[in-house]
Amino acid sequence: MTLKYGYVKCIVAGGIRIKATKRRREAQYHLHANLEVPGTDGTWDVAVNVGTNDADDQLRYRLALDFHHPMREALAKAKMGKADLTGTIALPALDFLRSDLLAETGKWRDSDVMDGSEDREPYRSLARLLQNAQSRGWTVYFFGRFYDDGTNGIHDIHMNQGSSGEFVHRPDDDGNDHNDVWQDGAVIVDMGDDGWAAYVTAFTQQNVPTDDLGNPEPGGHEVDDNPVGVS
Repeated sequence: MTLKYGYVKCIVAGGIRIKATKRRREAQYHLHANLEVPGTDGTWDVAVNVGTNDADDQLRYRLALDFHHPMREALAKAKMGKADLTGTIALPALDFLRSDLLAETGKWRDSDVMDGSEDREPYRSLARLLQNAQSRGWTVYFFGRFYDDGTNGIHDIHMNQGSSGEFVHRPDDDGNDHNDVWQDGAVIVDMGDDGWAAYVTAFTQQNVPTDDLGNPEPGGHEVDDNPVGVS
């Protein structure tokens, strides 16, 4: 089953903070913020992955402050608010492996081991970017999966394919957080006269290339700077 996926075109309303979510083997850390999403009721929450406390399962991230992919034009013309892209298999839905979204965004960098401190990367740089977005009224696009508990929120803001174990996607799967294609997460910021920025991540335990369900192919490898084909 395809999970509910899309983006919100919104304004950051404050509440920027770091928060841990306990997993069985690690704590995952997220940047949370309050969002104003026109056309919807109430304040939204966003949870952007910034790393873990497990040195064997860190994030690789890119923070491009000169993002100039052609999709910017379509995003700029889109209405403010929530855009449902569930089942879409082309841009503006995101797929790091099946599109050229990451072209000219630099190399992957390894996150710090997180412990909740606000001075660890990439939390520090992303928080600063979103604080500037709030103070200057920049438009921000958060791509990911919508909360399924009836509240307003968006999460899984990282690569959503290539994982193993409990995240393997099966054709009849109706669970949460399984792999899928064209459901990758990102933060894209329209900085006005300063251009555009993009933040994208993948876990070091996610392997590529992936198949049509988003599962890792046999003999795959960690995300790196080499071009990766898909089956």
